[in-house]
Amino acid sequence: MSDSNSSDFTNPSTFILLGIPGLEAAHIWISIPFCTMYTIAILGNFTILFIVKTESSLHGPMYYFLCMLAITDLVRSTSIVPKMLSIFWFYSREINFSACLTQMYFILSFSAMQSGILVAMAFDRYVAICDPLRHSTTLTNPMVAKIGLSMMLRGIMLILPHPFLARRLPYCRTNIIPHTYCEHIAVVKLACADISVSSYYSLSVALFVTALDVFFIAVSYTQILRAIFRLPTKDARLKTFGTCGSHLFVILASYIPALFSFLTQRFGHNVPLHFHVLMANMYLLVPPMLNPIIYGARNQQIRIRLLQPFTHKWT
Repeated sequence: MSDSNSSDFTNPSTFILLGIPGLEAAHIWISIPFCTMYTIAILGNFTILFIVKTESSLHGPMYYFLCMLAITDLVRSTSIVPKMLSIFWFYSREINFSACLTQMYFILSFSAMQSGILVAMAFDRYVAICDPLRHSTTLTNPMVAKIGLSMMLRGIMLILPHPFLARRLPYCRTNIIPHTYCEHIAVVKLACADISVSSYYSLSVALFVTALDVFFIAVSYTQILRAIFRLPTKDARLKTFGTCGSHLFVILASYIPALFSFLTQRFGHNVPLHFHVLMANMYLLVPPMLNPIIYGARNQQIRIRLLQPFTHKWT
């Protein structure tokens, strides 16, 4: 009898997502801030895309990279929130095995792409401040397209083994995932086989991508700060540094939740499971919500274009 039950889970047709274990009674209340963050992320990022597309003065490298960032934010948040809300609101917990792996792939690959785009934005700021006379000739439209394509291909290729490694594992324990989405480690932990290859590859990619990208960002800003401190007046230094403010805030909003989620997942063995799940969701929801707000509030050209319909109305 046990053999039969075991074979039923070897190739599960569906997984069951529990939502946030231990907080099932509060799912409706938890859905309110999550739905609010997602709505702000959708409206904010589509607004950024619309403004950049319709305003010819914003057709430049920094704003093209900003559009790429908005697209990755939209894909990442949309990969988890609709299914999560269906769990919270309609108890629709089943997810097809292939759909689960697809969701996993989109989350991981677009997270890697987002990290790469932050590096590209740091490079844009470096050239604009340290070598402004060559900015227009260095970051041409074809070069921006090549950088964006390379970041996309990096995310696609590095993450591609994840779903294939997860698919080949036998799942003979259970098909219940104690999470709101198909998070990689939460899925492979259900396997009744050695998951060291999948686990070590996931850890290696996460460390490689994050360490490499943070290194390049740090090098760029080291050179930027050196250039800023060489400026003759305090006003010039503050004005120049202000052009990097939005990007720095976006970097902090992206990496801090991701780092916190990663550390609690890997090393926080005494941390309650529901806290792990909440942090994993915040890491995918907070940056997409904050990024358009940060750029809308701090970037004068976007702010002027955003407020233009209202200023015309009252003049």
